[in-house]
Amino acid sequence: MNFMIHANHLLVLFTISTMLSVLWFLLSLLSLLLLPCLRPCFPAKGSLKNKKKIDKGTYVVGEEETPKELQRELMPRHVAVIMDGNRRWAKQTGLLTSQGYEAGAKRLLEFADLCFKLGINTVSAFAFSTENWGRHKIEVKCLMYLFQRYLKSKIQFFQSKEIRVSVIGNLAKIPESLLRTVHELEEATKSYKKKHLILAIDYSGRFDILGACKNIVKKSEQGLIREEDVDETFFERELQTRCTEFPSPDLLIRTSGEQRISNFFLWQLAYTEFFFSPVLWPDFDKQKFIEALVSYQRRDRRFGSRL
Repeated sequence: MNFMIHANHLLVLFTISTMLSVLWFLLSLLSLLLLPCLRPCFPAKGSLKNKKKIDKGTYVVGEEETPKELQRELMPRHVAVIMDGNRRWAKQTGLLTSQGYEAGAKRLLEFADLCFKLGINTVSAFAFSTENWGRHKIEVKCLMYLFQRYLKSKIQFFQSKEIRVSVIGNLAKIPESLLRTVHELEEATKSYKKKHLILAIDYSGRFDILGACKNIVKKSEQGLIREEDVDETFFERELQTRCTEFPSPDLLIRTSGEQRISNFFLWQLAYTEFFFSPVLWPDFDKQKFIEALVSYQRRDRRFGSRL
């Protein structure tokens, strides 16, 4: 009797073992069939590592980033902007003037980043004119503090994006703390070539031209140049926009409905296309900028000649 019970146990164990073997065989066969289909979905670790090496430090703008209304080959190389309307925007939205300027600073970074993604090399912004010193002392002090704090906090951002930053203007009256930040920022980003942001602080187009004239006179008195050496190209190299490969903007945008250049880039804007927008600067978003670019690309730029 005991022998029969033991035999039955062995039979059950043998049956279970056989079923498990068959199941294991089927699972192995199924994995062999499905593995080739799964491989494309799960790349090897080595391929991901290699992809990261390729992407790191490489700036490539894909065609999908160019809106369908625009043609990449007709993009301007240098876009200048007069960021007007920050105070009015703050008043309309019930905010402090300082908050309006902060919103404008944030918009500038978004604007510049979009420009660079579209393949535009240089962006220049009229941040503070020499005439702005005539504003209320509290407002001027607030602006200087905003410049210093914002630029200081964005040094790592500009480095991560590989954006070169240059600050042009008289800079004689600006606070020492801001001047130190400007030097630190320019030094930290000077090696970058593909993307260039120019900030005009305490800038005057007339002062820029006068400064160039004085430099030429000094060089002449020192016997370094002759009269025949001075032409438009030579003069342009004495202007403060000599820091960029493209000193003359292809497109100037001014927001808030004002239609004047307010002593900005008097020499450099000789053949620049203008676009005046009624939108206040903090509200000048991507779609508004695309409208400006569409307008620019529809124009026939002849630079004074007939074709």
